Amino acid sequence: MPQLLKEGSIVADSWRLQSQLEDAAPVPDGKLILPLGAWESRRDQLLNRPDTGVWLDSDEEPSRIADDLEHLDLLAINFPVFSDGRGYSYARLLRERYAYHGELRAIGDVLVDQLFFLKRCGFDAFALRDDQDIEAAKAAFGAFSESYQAATDQAVPLFRRR
Repeated sequence: MPQLLKEGSIVADSWRLQSQLEDAAPVPDGKLILPLGAWESRRDQLLNRPDTGVWLDSDEEPSRIADDLEHLDLLAINFPVFSDGRGYSYARLLRERYAYHGELRAIGDVLVDQLFFLKRCGFDAFALRDDQDIEAAKAAFGAFSESYQAATDQAVPLFRRR
């Protein structure tokens, strides 16, 4: 079973990314993370299904899923390349504007170097790229002892905390 970092610990990933869901096909059993398009096309059928998550690609705005957040156990944001920073903004919007309190997972081209900053934006779970060392990734959360700016993990900037 694949592993991921969740809330600072290495855990087994019990969720499965379902890259597509045909319109007439039955929904597979188990914990599924579905593409936004599959959620939108079969929303009524999936709305009360337990263990359902949705992933947003970097060109899919969080406002498209905002009305359904209370029904989702997990939201994943896909980073197609590490240099695409839209996912950071989406995480802040989901946590601050839309008050999403479920699991927010970074997927795709996720590197150890990004973890500290992803966490500050509101992510609490990280599915690392296959070539990344998960033990080194766990240590990355302690890379900095203090942050100057306010973020989802620290609402007050450093100059106000002094």
